[in-house]
Amino acid sequence: MKWIITRDERGTTAVEYALLVGLIAAAIVLTVAVLGGGTDGLFSTACKPPSPFSC
Repeated sequence: MKWIITRDERGTTAVEYALLVGLIAAAIVLTVAVLGGGTDGLFSTACKPPSPFSC
């Protein structure tokens, strides 16, 4: 009779971890989408080789 009262929580941890991973992934995608255009020029200029007539 005791097994009726106790709750089975074996799968809840996996579901909670899956939700956390999903939320973190969504936050990363949203951040890259918002800041992606602004950082594109920054990385483009940082990766250009220096020219002899740059100054």
